[in-house]
Amino acid sequence: MKSPPHEKLTRREREIMDILFAIGDYASVGDIRERLSDPPSYSAVRAMLVRLEAKGFIQHREEGLRYVYLPTKSRVIAQRSALRKIMQVFFGGSPSETVAALLKQEKWTDDELDALHDEINKARKERGKE
Repeated sequence: MKSPPHEKLTRREREIMDILFAIGDYASVGDIRERLSDPPSYSAVRAMLVRLEAKGFIQHREEGLRYVYLPTKSRVIAQRSALRKIMQVFFGGSPSETVAALLKQEKWTDDELDALHDEINKARKERGKE
């Protein structure tokens, strides 16, 4: 099932989705509630989860007497979507400007820079195969 655009979520719904992606596995209402900023009541969190499921963003399964929740799209797909949005909004859609900004802003170790260099070389080789 294709989920609607992430922009259609309320602030609190986005926060819940971020929590689910960070947990990376099924999470109960209690797991989610304890990670929310200024958490609402248990029943309010449960109601938000029901809405997210109705919108197609999450699914649930029963584990014993409780429901546990998981996003309907994978973390990798969510990462790609988020990166595309950041690139579009802040860097005019340019991957190189996005990476350059990260290189300038962050403190990189030699190992991280070497790994990035290896990824660049791998991308060049893959591009040559097309």
